[in-house]
Amino acid sequence: MSNSFVKYHGLGNDFILVDARHRPELAHMDELAVAVCDRHLGIGADGLVLVLPAQDAHFTMHIFNSDGSIARMCGNGIRCFTRFVYDENLWDGQGELVVRTASGLRTTHIVQAEPGQFLVRVNMQPPRLDPADIPTTLRPLSGSGPVVEAPLEVNGQTLAVTCVSTGNSHAVVFVPDLDQVDLLTLGPAIERHPAFPQRTNVHFVQALDTHTLSMRTWERGAGLTLACGTGACAATVAAVLTGRAGRRTLVYVPGGHLNIDWREDTDDVYMTGPATRVFEGEVSPEWIGLLAQENA
Repeated sequence: MSNSFVKYHGLGNDFILVDARHRPELAHMDELAVAVCDRHLGIGADGLVLVLPAQDAHFTMHIFNSDGSIARMCGNGIRCFTRFVYDENLWDGQGELVVRTASGLRTTHIVQAEPGQFLVRVNMQPPRLDPADIPTTLRPLSGSGPVVEAPLEVNGQTLAVTCVSTGNSHAVVFVPDLDQVDLLTLGPAIERHPAFPQRTNVHFVQALDTHTLSMRTWERGAGLTLACGTGACAATVAAVLTGRAGRRTLVYVPGGHLNIDWREDTDDVYMTGPATRVFEGEVSPEWIGLLAQENA
C-alpha cells in the first residue's frame, strides 16, 4: 500500500482517500480496507476510496465499504473523491470531472472552493426503478412499474417499502416520527432481508413538508452512518413517487443537509453538498507489516 492517505468526510460520512494509480493491486485487497477502516486498530472510516486510472474518464473511483465489500456508487464518496483529486493537483478543477464508477460514468462539478465551504455538485444520472435493477424480489402493487410502498414483513411488523437504485440499492421507508424508529434493529434486518438478494441500503425518512425531508440511514456494508448521498437522492425520488414532496428537496441527515434536484426534463438527479478535508498522514510500515503477517 502507498503509505500516504488523506481523510475526508461528506456530512460525517468519512473516507480514507489513496492515490492508487500506480498500485492497481490495492483494488483487490479487501482485508486492507477492513483494517484501515477499523476505528480502534486502524485509521477509522466508513470506507476506503482509491483513485485508479480510466480510459474513458479522468479517473476510476474504487470504493470499499468498511466491511471489505465493494460499493458500486457513493454520493458522499464521489464528492470527497472530487476534492481529493483537486487538492492533490491531479485535476485542475475546471469544467466537469468525469469519473468511472462500478455503476457507470458520473460527472461532478466544483460549485464553490473556499476555506470551510467546498461544495460539489454531482450528476447522479436517472434513477432506476425496475425491480430487477435494484435488485429486489418485491413487486409493484399495481403489477407493473416501480416498487412503491410494497409491504415487507420485518421482525414481526409490516413496513411499506419503496425501492430505488441510484447507482446502488436503496429501500426507503417513510415514517411519521424518526425518533421512534429502532434503526439499529430494523436497519440490518432489512439490509439482509431475502427480498434483497444483494443486500440493500436502508433509509427511514420523515417528510417535514413538500420540499424538506429528514433521513436516517443504515448503509449496506458500513452500518449506521451520519449521511448517505445516494440515499438522499433515493429518498427524494421515493418522496416524489409517493406524493410526499416535489422534485427539489433539502434532505437533512445527522451530519448536515444535501440539496437534491430530480430534473423533469432529463430525469437526471443532481446532488449538491460539501466535501471536507480532515487530515493527511502516512500509515506506519510496521503496521502494514503486521497486517501482512496476519493475512499470510
